[in-house]
Amino acid sequence: MWADVALIVGAYLLGSLPHLFLLGRLCGVDLKGDLHCELWQKGGQLLGTIGVLGEFAKGAIPVLVGKSLGFDLFIVVLAGLAAVSGQMWPIFSRFEGEKGNSIGLAMAGALALEPLFVALVPIAVAVAVRTLPRLRNSSQPVSERLTGGPHSRSLPLGMAIGFLTLPIASWWLREPLVITWGYAVLFILIMVRRLTAGLRGDLAAGVSIRGILVKRLLYDRSYRQAARASSLG
Repeated sequence: MWADVALIVGAYLLGSLPHLFLLGRLCGVDLKGDLHCELWQKGGQLLGTIGVLGEFAKGAIPVLVGKSLGFDLFIVVLAGLAAVSGQMWPIFSRFEGEKGNSIGLAMAGALALEPLFVALVPIAVAVAVRTLPRLRNSSQPVSERLTGGPHSRSLPLGMAIGFLTLPIASWWLREPLVITWGYAVLFILIMVRRLTAGLRGDLAAGVSIRGILVKRLLYDRSYRQAARASSLG
């Protein structure tokens, strides 16, 4: 029992590690807002790649360790979800973290690869819809066209569809039921984080509940962010 608790708690603490902030500080880069994009833009491609790989590692390591040591699959799934929760609500950053997309995909792939391949289809389509038009703008370096630019609606929507696809694909492919339920909980965690990240600002501004749901759940965007982007545009 104590080993189970240790794996789950350790997974949460691993997910909570603010490695993006640490990478930025090591290179003298002050990160604010979207940490992934800012690390790419301010720290360069190498630092951005290391940051993304760190996200993937935090999601995959607890699951792979649990599997290799023979933990019950239910405990392994809980450890993966704990790592994702740590990324979203990290104890080291006052429970205010990231959206959990990268770490969630890594956790899902470590549990079962085939459902992940199915879920990556809508995500890949969304990436193409977002990126291909930007590549036509030859006035900017390729790296800036890939990681910069205005907020995309297609990518957050594709991510949401991808995470929703995971439990459906898992059930269709006859993966163990505990993995299917784990993917369903993962989808719920992703959407709860979208809904609650910085929610007080929208509520204080008197934004309608319907507007909050549409902007946040579908496009992973608060009304304040949308208004700021419109003013800049």
